[in-house]
Formats: sequence, structure tokens, C-alpha cells
Amino acid sequence: MQDMDRGFPALKAQIDSAEAHVGIIGLGYVGLPLAVAAANGGFRVTGFDIDPSKVDSIAAGKSYISAVSDTALAGAGLEATTEFSRLGQCRVIVICVPTPLDAQRAPDLSFVTATAGVIAQHLQAGTLVVLESTTWPGTTEEVLVPLLARSGLEPGRDVFTAFSPEREDPGNTRFTTRSIPKIVAGSTPEAGALAEAFYGRIVERVVPVRDTRTAEAVKITENIFRSVNIALVNELKLVYDAMGIDIWEVIEAAATKPFGFMPFYPGPGLGGHCIPIDPFYLSWKAREFEVPTRFIELAGEINTAMPHHVVARLREVVDRDSGRGLNGTAILLVGVAYKKNVADMRESPAMKLMQLMEEAGAEVSFIDPHVPEIPPMREYGQYEKRAALDPDGLGPGQFAAVLIATDHDAIDYDALLRLGCPVVDTRNAMARHGLPLERVTKI
Repeated sequence: MQDMDRGFPALKAQIDSAEAHVGIIGLGYVGLPLAVAAANGGFRVTGFDIDPSKVDSIAAGKSYISAVSDTALAGAGLEATTEFSRLGQCRVIVICVPTPLDAQRAPDLSFVTATAGVIAQHLQAGTLVVLESTTWPGTTEEVLVPLLARSGLEPGRDVFTAFSPEREDPGNTRFTTRSIPKIVAGSTPEAGALAEAFYGRIVERVVPVRDTRTAEAVKITENIFRSVNIALVNELKLVYDAMGIDIWEVIEAAATKPFGFMPFYPGPGLGGHCIPIDPFYLSWKAREFEVPTRFIELAGEINTAMPHHVVARLREVVDRDSGRGLNGTAILLVGVAYKKNVADMRESPAMKLMQLMEEAGAEVSFIDPHVPEIPPMREYGQYEKRAALDPDGLGPGQFAAVLIATDHDAIDYDALLRLGCPVVDTRNAMARHGLPLERVTKI
């Protein structure tokens, strides 16, 4: 037993006293807020990223993530680097890299495996390695642990592994990295204790679970819950629309029930890194056990079809108003970020809407107060660097229709009405702002 504990007491003491050097790999929407929280918890933190522009921004005290202000970034005293050889200095290493789907919608763990391989090259005995990237149950034990073992260090004795799913919600000002409860689990009881001690210094509440597979399943379950319920209201929207019933009024009234109902809202499709992607990780893994995932796959089909429904309705609206359909018409797309009040473009349904409209022959322009130009994207590289229009330069007669895809608070919705063309609203934004709905189609 004494041999199994080698390295644990010393590392636990370093974590408890905040003397452990912490390395955060991946300085995006998850990694940067976590790095700031860890620094505020008293740890020395080094951030690692392959993007030198992020490293330069951190060095200049300029945040590129809305959840982290320049003041908070500067006050944290972070250092950042592209030199992964410095991982050998870190006693706690947290992996916050993307886990997308590949072209066949199967899990793409290439970022995780590449990162684990680099860690193994520089790993020192007495180190805790935590995976935060969302993935299928079993990834920590079946993928991460064997890759780290290539270092020559013995898992559970020299190196400790854990899983703690990220729960960030970009644009949510009510909950922060520190205030969101943190699920943690270790590959061994010792690893679990180390992870609990580490996160206990930087967040308000730690929720330990039995093992890493359970922790991985927690995050998948959270996002499947949302995906299925969003698909349900999207399907109800289609049914009620055909019946002449306003789905938004239905949900608002149903939400007055103080028990047994949780409101979810329809939209033009799913966006963000989690909800459109994570459910397919479980569907893929479930095939190994010959278990069908009908709800998950049906929800995916419904949500994936929503952009096609929106463009079909837009075509009807334009044809009814001008008799032209979409071919050769100018359309103003309002909002291209995947959710309101953020600049996050990951998996944004607005990009699919833009593609479908242009395939139908429309000339699409966009405005977005948070996205001055479309950044590089894996799936929609043809739109890279397309710039947003200046809202102040818009006037009547420019567009055949306006399509609201993202309801940012900073948008002047009155000005959209003054353009004098039909408005197709997928977010109920015009009604929520108390504006006249004579030329507004809610879908």
C-alpha cells in the first residue's frame, strides 16, 4: 500500500497549500476562465496553446473571451506560452481542448490524443492530469491513461488522472466558473482526492462522483437533456404553426405552472460546441454495446432540419410579399453568433442558414454587434472574413426580407422595421421588444 501511495502525499500537500504549478492546455472559452479562476485560487498558472495570438493577447492583458474582462485577466497574473516543453514544470495539468465530430459525425478525439501525447513527452512523477473536454464515457480510462503511460510513469502511482467536465455557458452573467458546481472523479481514490482538493480551492462547490465514467456520463446527460427538449419544442413549433397557434405564447403560459414543467424555446437550429455535438458521442459509444439511442438520434434529426424549415418559410414570405422567391433577392441576416450577446460562432445555425439561402440564389448580408467579420471555421471556410454591414448605413428598399437568427440585445429592432420589408423572426425578438407585428412572421 505504501508503494501505491508514492507521490500522493507530496502532491496533495502542494495542492492544499496552492504551491503546485498548474498548467492549462487550451486557452479558449473553457481554458481561459479556468486559468483565471485557478490563479485567483492562489496557484501559479501557465496557459498553453498552439495559437500564438492568444498567447500575445494574454501577455498584453487583452482578453478575447467575454467571460473574462481585461481587468480580471491582468489581475490574475497569468503567463501563457506555445512552448509545451514547459509542461514538465507543472504538477497539475488540465486538458481543455475541443472534441468535435468528424465528417461522418463520429467522435474526433484527435485534439485530446495529440495533447496527451505531448504531455507524456514531458510528464514528471507526482503529477495530476485532468481531462475537462466533453467526451464519451470511458475516454479517460481507455484513451487518456494508456497514452500517459507511454511516459514510462505508472498510472495511479506516479501519475494521477481525473475527469471533471467543463460546464461553461458563454454569455451567462449569472453563473461563473467559480460559482458553477464542479463534477470530479479520479481513476483511483487518490486521484479523486487530488482533483477534489484542486478544484476545491478554485470553485465554490465540488461534487465528487464514483468514477470517471460516471463523470463523463454526467456532462453527456446534461447536453442530451437539452437537445431532446429543444427538439421537442421545435417539433411542437411546426405543429402549432400549422394550426395557427403561437408556440411562444404557449410556452410562456405553460411556464407559469410552478411544478412539472421546464421551459425550452425553439430556434433556427442548434449551435455551440456542446449540444449539437455531445449527444452523438454517446450514440457512437452505445453501438459498442448494441444499444439503440432512438431519442438522441431523432432529436438530432429534428434539430438539424430546422434551418431547412426556416429557409422554406422565408421563401414563402418573400414570394408572398414580392412574388420573387429567394433567387436574386437581397436578404439581411441578423445575428451570426450561435447565441445572444456573445461572439461565439461554433456550430452556429446562422452559417447553415446563410449557405441554404445562397444556394437558393439569395444575396445574403449580415449584421452582428459581436461579430465584425466571420472568423475561420472548419465547415464554412467560404465565409471567412466576410464583414458585417454597418447598421447605421441601412435604409428602406435595400432588402427583400430580414431574417433574425440571433437576438442580441444590442440590435436596434425598431430600425429593422424601418427597412420596410418583411421580418422573419426565429427568436420572438420583435414581440419581446413590444414592436408592431404586422410585417413580422414568427417561426
